[in-house]
Amino acid sequence: MSHNKKKIHYAWWILLGLCIMVGLGKAGLNNSAGLFLKKVSNDLGVGVGSLSLYFSVSAIVTMIFLPIGGKLMAKYDTRFILSIAIILQAGAFALFGLMHSVWGWYILAIPLAVGGVFITVIAGPVLINQWFKKSKGLALGIMGAAGGVLGAIAQPVVGNLIASQGWSASYMIVGIAIIIIVVPVVLLLLRRSPQEKKTLPYGTEAAGSANGSAGAGEDNKGVALSAAKKSSAFYALIAFFFLITSAASFSMHIPTYLMNKGFDVSFAGNVMAINMIGVLIGSLGIGFASDKIGAKNTAIAAMILGMLSIGLLLFAASSTVVISIAVGLFGLVSASIGTLGPALTSSLFGNKEYPQIYSNASLGLAISSIVALPAYGFVFDYTGSYTPVLYAVGFMMIINIVCIFIAFKGKKKLEQAGLWN
Repeated sequence: MSHNKKKIHYAWWILLGLCIMVGLGKAGLNNSAGLFLKKVSNDLGVGVGSLSLYFSVSAIVTMIFLPIGGKLMAKYDTRFILSIAIILQAGAFALFGLMHSVWGWYILAIPLAVGGVFITVIAGPVLINQWFKKSKGLALGIMGAAGGVLGAIAQPVVGNLIASQGWSASYMIVGIAIIIIVVPVVLLLLRRSPQEKKTLPYGTEAAGSANGSAGAGEDNKGVALSAAKKSSAFYALIAFFFLITSAASFSMHIPTYLMNKGFDVSFAGNVMAINMIGVLIGSLGIGFASDKIGAKNTAIAAMILGMLSIGLLLFAASSTVVISIAVGLFGLVSASIGTLGPALTSSLFGNKEYPQIYSNASLGLAISSIVALPAYGFVFDYTGSYTPVLYAVGFMMIINIVCIFIAFKGKKKLEQAGLWN
């Protein structure tokens, strides 16, 4: 394979495709949803909490569909599955623009979630795990950073679009545009495995040196799902997913938080762009640090920086500059979901049955959205303030540090029991 050494390994084209697909799915659809909440709830005459319940519907569907989604990706052509998925997710988002009752959001949350399971949860970590033997943390970080870049562009664009065109037209413009961009990218770039391109995962030759099979064998070491499910590490990881997603979910309410403090939707969009820059820097930093100092130390550092962000919002949000810094730092928390989650899963359980373990652990992500997103909205509706929510988010990050220690203690027990092989 020496004649291929000077060529760009196809794993990097896979990563490029994932960056565009996952980035637009998260930044263009999921993250921009918060910009619509206040305007839509005012026009529909419902509370932010009532409208936010569609996030819960979406989360319930995600929780139910995660195991099914993993099986479908393994059985059917990746390009077909992901093309259908983005049409479901972005198409449902576009159809929000035609709704005149809050029930429309509840119903359309179903296809939105089914598509989102593949686009924003499963596809990225699973394909990166298949295509990258080395630099997995960096690849995950780059994918997360791409979401930050696209978010930094999309958030102010969507905010200004809502201000100028109204929420109805904005939903349709954003949803249709993302379908037009993502479907060709999926069809042209993405492939399920290196075997489809008659190659080996990136880094296999270097790791195996003498032959590819040595590297491939090493790459398949880890814990079986059946053993993982009986360990404290597994449940600590689910708790980590639950808490980090619950904490990061507050980003959907940041625009409402800012508008409640007297800022307009355009400023909220600009601040959310800074949040996306925080996601960008955080994703790259977390990915690089995971490869260098390990997922455990990186996770602890990320939680500490997240607590600093909450402290600024609670006690020092006296200027637009401080707010911008705090929201930018909060981007690190959002970056942790897509970067630290997969990195911790690999570090704790290896790659033997990675897709199955990651999909099951991700149930914590779905469960959190059922509770956290509408709960934050209802707290605001009843108290007129997000202060209690900010205290809760800070406490979640403290608990998460405890979960990290419990998880790695559980990993040692798995190794001592001879279940890591």
